[in-house]
Amino acid sequence: MDRHKHLQYTLRIPEDLIDKLKYIAEYNARSANREIELLVRRHIAAFEKENGVIELTPEDYAFIHKRSGSRKEEGAESTPSGLPKE
Repeated sequence: MDRHKHLQYTLRIPEDLIDKLKYIAEYNARSANREIELLVRRHIAAFEKENGVIELTPEDYAFIHKRSGSRKEEGAESTPSGLPKE
């Protein structure tokens, strides 16, 4: 992804966890942000290894944006495609 197209996301996390994350990031010669990005990439890779590659559809994007409040989309499903509805 182009460096200028990275989205910002506010993460609420307990102070003790962020302090430990910063410690690990410093130990690995990375910023805390880069450490979080690496952890997210590893989590997604593990999920996809177990469940298959995530291929987002327009309906998935509508669901994601509706849930996050970042964009109003009419007609979005109540769950992302491919996931069972509870």
